[in-house]
Amino acid sequence: MRVKFLPRKSGFGIRVALSCLLIVGIVLVGWYSGWIERSAYRVMIAMTGEGERRLGLSDYRVGIDALPLAGIGDNASGLTYHPGRNSLFSVINRPPQIVELTLDGALKRTIAVEGVADLEGITHVRGNEFFIADERTQQLIHVEIGDDQTAIDARGRPRIGLAFDLASNLGFEGVSWDHTRERLFVVKEKRPLRLFELSGLSAALDGRRLDLQIREWFPRGSASFLLRDLSSLTYHEDSGNMLLLSDESRLVVELDGERQPSGLLVLRKGRHGLKRDVPQAEGIAVGPRGEIYLISEPNLFYRFDPSPR
Repeated sequence: MRVKFLPRKSGFGIRVALSCLLIVGIVLVGWYSGWIERSAYRVMIAMTGEGERRLGLSDYRVGIDALPLAGIGDNASGLTYHPGRNSLFSVINRPPQIVELTLDGALKRTIAVEGVADLEGITHVRGNEFFIADERTQQLIHVEIGDDQTAIDARGRPRIGLAFDLASNLGFEGVSWDHTRERLFVVKEKRPLRLFELSGLSAALDGRRLDLQIREWFPRGSASFLLRDLSSLTYHEDSGNMLLLSDESRLVVELDGERQPSGLLVLRKGRHGLKRDVPQAEGIAVGPRGEIYLISEPNLFYRFDPSPR
């Protein structure tokens, strides 16, 4: 009796391995290109529903695209709108400076800052008062900037220290003031992502009864998973919504009053009219007509305009 041995089908194992590698490759490409994140957010938004009080980020179009900021070198970060001066303020960490910009991205003045280590955020509070964020020391410092001032000293100024999850260069990345309810929001970049709300500051600054309350505000679950980092934020009083800026995710995410995603601004080539991806977005502010301003390192300026209504 002759026994015939059939050859092993080794090709099947190779095909399985190649298929697995292909699937992994597709997932990695989708992750790093951002379409998995964006698809997941669209599902979330569809499930929660878009509220009436929202900016409508999907309809925004770029009006100023990657304008180099003349007179400003590297390390521009943070952005805030000053309604009284109808201008924007940003910070530079090396050397420590505050810069005032027109709404078209032109430099109006440069303000040298003494007594800080690593400026990363700025927000307008009232009049000529601001809070600036020092990332390295995790200090929020109250400063005043006169209309013609070209230098300030932060030493001895009122300040708040929030020394949570101390890590080199992974501290405070953005601050935003809610003019309506007089709250200060501050975000920590990552490891972990954190967003704090501080209330009672106005009374303390005015010398009234101290009642400072601090609570964590950032939503958990899928939102924190999809945002790889937090590079800045701005609170929009007209809608009551928060805009969170993520450089690594190339996204601006709008959160409604229930802290649920209600809109997306995708900072990638081809979206909203962008010619290229927005590189290292570091600051965000909303203007008087709902326009959204972005600043990115080293020194690029963007304006996104809402659709006519």
